[in-house]
Amino acid sequence: MYFAAMLARTEDGWEASDTELDNVETLSDIADLARDNAVDDDTVLVLIEQEDTWFGIVRVDGEDDPRVYVSNAALAARSSYGAMLVDELTGRDEERDEELGLPDLDGTEDGEPETEEDGDDTAAAEAAPFGPLGDDGLLGDLGVSGKELQSLDGDALGTIAEALGCTEVLEAVR
Repeated sequence: MYFAAMLARTEDGWEASDTELDNVETLSDIADLARDNAVDDDTVLVLIEQEDTWFGIVRVDGEDDPRVYVSNAALAARSSYGAMLVDELTGRDEERDEELGLPDLDGTEDGEPETEEDGDDTAAAEAAPFGPLGDDGLLGDLGVSGKELQSLDGDALGTIAEALGCTEVLEAVR
């Protein structure tokens, strides 16, 4: 069972809302959902947790690219929402597109030569690693260091909410 919530930063602190992810298929969908709930293009955190097995955080700051952290990629990869995040972080979505014969719209489709740097993403297609994956510093400016984030287990989202000073706000949507 999943729990997903969105925390939007405001002038007065954080506002939480229960987040429905049924129509979410990509990280872009999550980012769009977060931007729709942002107050004045401020920070929005999408928190996803599966029964204290793994948790994921997507941070969206205005129009910047979303930043993602997953506590245990191997366990998350076994679930639909976790797999979406892990695939995004490892580049496996691109690998799947190649297998389906979908075009790679990276600029080389117009006849531009592919450089060695553009090369094969074989490493990205490897199995998801057991353990954390992504940007462990995404909450550093909010009071949760990368080391602290990596050491969280159990009620990780509660611990994060406590560090952000919004435990009551998050618990209200649980």
